[in-house]
Amino acid sequence: MSEVMAPMQGAHSDGLVEIEALPPLGQIALRCEFSDDYRAKLTGLLGLGFPEPLKTTAEGERALLWMSPDELLLLLPYDEVPDMLARLEETFPNWILLAADVSDMRAHFRLRGPHLRDVLSKITPADMAPEAFAPGDVRRSRLAQVAAGYWLRGPEEAQVFVFRSVADYAFRVMSVAAEPGGEVGFHPA
Repeated sequence: MSEVMAPMQGAHSDGLVEIEALPPLGQIALRCEFSDDYRAKLTGLLGLGFPEPLKTTAEGERALLWMSPDELLLLLPYDEVPDMLARLEETFPNWILLAADVSDMRAHFRLRGPHLRDVLSKITPADMAPEAFAPGDVRRSRLAQVAAGYWLRGPEEAQVFVFRSVADYAFRVMSVAAEPGGEVGFHPA
């Protein structure tokens, strides 16, 4: 694959949380009926567990995010996408299955810091309370006025993804929400 530039490459903001644009990520959308046979074949191929609804499984540089009742998002190194698509085709011959390279569709950001939940609560209607959004959980919601996904990677780390076309807007909204002096104390650090 030719060298690709991630949207917002190098974008970084420090405030109540650190926000950084991530380098290009391989992303494969998987849509299928999640039968037991499908789950077994997919987990065997990927070496990842099958995520429960609203959850994620991850190992090393790969992650499998539950996106909807019939959709998963596979994250992997960008340059591994063509090989993985070929392996999926070999593993699922004659299946009704969509495996689409959506690597260039979304921008990803990492947010880190003790005020993570407060910052996210200002920009999404999704419930960011610890009892509603635990490490390993994933949500599809909004980030201000745009569609977004949220993956809570740890108690003080989240990965936020948005469509590439609104990456600059999303970065600016997150940066403003994270400005010092904007603490709301809704989710104490």
